Amino acid sequence: QVQLVESGGGLVQPGGSLRLSCAASRSFSPIYAMGWYRQAPGKQRELVATFSRDGTTNYADSVKGRFTISRDNTENTVYLQMNSLKPEDTAVYYCNAVLQYSVVLWGQGTQVTVSS
Repeated sequence: QVQLVESGGGLVQPGGSLRLSCAASRSFSPIYAMGWYRQAPGKQRELVATFSRDGTTNYADSVKGRFTISRDNTENTVYLQMNSLKPEDTAVYYCNAVLQYSVVLWGQGTQVTVSS
């Protein structure tokens, strides 16, 4: 099975930047979409950004203009560039991938904390 490996989380001051990475360990399996979700304490997991196989991107309104999702040329790694971070962005960020036969994989999550 494809495994997702995440990295890039950490502690940053308000207004700072972080870049998250998520790589699928097996590139030969079709991946139809990859994306980032987040879950803050006491809240439901929410979509942050997605990158579909056709190149279409989608962003939550709360991050538009600040976050950018991108994909490398292997099409099995996605990045989330996060700029102008706010305390409200503090959450565990999860990578996911949509595979053939509607299989959905989730990464283990990486903590992002925005605090002075």
